[in-house]
This record gives sequence, structure tokens and C-alpha cells, in this order.
Amino acid sequence: MEQKIKEFPAFKINGFVMLAVVAVITLVGGWYIWDKVHSFQALLARGLKIADFIGGDTAAEALAWLVGTLIVVVIPSLSGFFSVEPNQAVVLVLFGKYVGTVRESGFWWTNPFVSKRQVSLRVRNFNSKMIKVNDAEGSPIEIAAVVVWQVVDSAKSRFAVDDYQEFVAIQSETAIRALAIRYPYDTPNDAETPSLRGIPDEIAQALQRELQARLQVTGVEVIEARLSHLAYAPEIAQMMLRRQQAKALIDARKQIVEGAVGMVNEALNRISQEQAMDLDDERKAAMINNLLVVLTSEQTAQPVINTGTLYN
Repeated sequence: MEQKIKEFPAFKINGFVMLAVVAVITLVGGWYIWDKVHSFQALLARGLKIADFIGGDTAAEALAWLVGTLIVVVIPSLSGFFSVEPNQAVVLVLFGKYVGTVRESGFWWTNPFVSKRQVSLRVRNFNSKMIKVNDAEGSPIEIAAVVVWQVVDSAKSRFAVDDYQEFVAIQSETAIRALAIRYPYDTPNDAETPSLRGIPDEIAQALQRELQARLQVTGVEVIEARLSHLAYAPEIAQMMLRRQQAKALIDARKQIVEGAVGMVNEALNRISQEQAMDLDDERKAAMINNLLVVLTSEQTAQPVINTGTLYN
């Protein structure tokens, strides 16, 4: 079964403290070696034997151990120093095994044999390309989105996928396509049938949830995801524009007729209540016809004055 890797703190020591320790060891060892070499040169100048210089086998072994310690310990330890910038993490790997992550900014020292891989924890934007896809009604549309994200688990981002930045880009475009085919571009009533254009906030939240589910494996958190471009494809844009204009005209006409009928009804009720005149059915029909023509006409109505007839 594959082991799931999760971020945990790595072993580290303050780099300045360790630098002071290495400097002291180097200075003491260097002074001792320099002192012995200087004494050796003085003895050679006087023609003495090397045995008089080293003082026996014990001194020779001590000097050899000291030189070996400086070479084997001090020099490799220099590779253990590293620095961490703010909003940055360093992932440590020892002989192929993950041994922890350092998130605290500063100058640190750790095992000199580990390899160090930097991971940025800064907030980043991804602007997707404009994608052409069919919506829920089969209409071709153009859609794009901007995704705000950051790494929250450095271990997953380094070891779960080959390239987490490329993974974010590919999965973002896949999530946008999946979202577009679930909703129509536009609907007459967004309360009954949600659409991409009618409920932008809900669409943004749905896209964020879709992306978070896809990017969870990489240790990435999606802070925000929102559509940055939404339009009909050029081949049907003009036709859809005419359809929208026709729909708007029908809706406007419907509202005008409903208002005119209400006004006519109110006028007839007022005349009946105040008994201003007695209208038979024929005159009521004529009055209703005239009022509807005046109220629903696109042009200004021209009044016709009735002055009576020439003959009684």
C-alpha cells in the first residue's frame, strides 16, 4: 500500500550558533596543526630527527586524528547551512527519505547529507486560457477563470505529483470545462434553473469547491476561483444577441400590456363608482379599445375630437 506523505517539522539548529562552533573547531585545530608544522620546520633546520618533533607514536596518532577530523567533519558540515526566506519552505530529503520541512525564516543548520528543495508558500494567481466548450444546452461558449492558490503542505506538493504548478494549471482548466457543461449560459428564470451568467457568486463557489477537491492531493489550497471571461462563441454570438433582443422586446411588451389592462380596468371602475357617465357595452368596448391603443402604442397618439353630428 502506498504511504501517504504529510508535512512535519525537520531537525534544525540555529545557523549562527553552529557556525560559531565550526569556527572554533577550525581555529583550534588549525592553530594546533600550524604549531606542529612550525616546530617541525625548526627541528629540520637544526638537523634533528622527526621523532624528536612528534614525541612518539601517541603524538603522531593524535595529530593524524586531528587532521582527519578537520577534513571529514568540518568541511562536510559547511553544506548543512541554509537560509529560509519569509513565506518559503525547505523540504529535506536524506538518501531518498523525506525527513521534514523547515518553514521558519532565518539561517539554519541541519544534517549536511540531506538534500534541500525549496517550495514557495506565497499566494499565486493562475489565469486560465480562454476555453471553448458547450454549455448544458449544447450552445458553444467561451469561458476562462482566474484561480488564487497557495501551497499549504510542502511535502505533498513535492512528492505527490511530478510538477505541482503544471498540475494546478491542467486541473483548473479541467474543472472549468466540467463546470461549464453542468450549467446553461443563460436562462429566463435563474431561481428555477441556475445559469453561468445569472448567478456568478454561486458559480464561483462551485468552481472553488471543484478545484479544491481536485488539488487536495497536491497540498494546495484554493483561496478563490472566479470566472474572468464568459461569452457565446463567435459563430453563434450574433444569433444569440438577436434572440436576447427578441426576448427583451417580448418581456417589455408583456409588461406594457399588463400595465395598460390594469389602467383601463381602474379607469372603468372609477367611472362606475363616481357615476360620472352611463356607459353601455358598446361604449365601454370603444373606450377600452381607445385606451389600449393609446397606452400600448409606440408612437404618440393623435387625439380626435368628436363635436357631434350635422344632423340631429
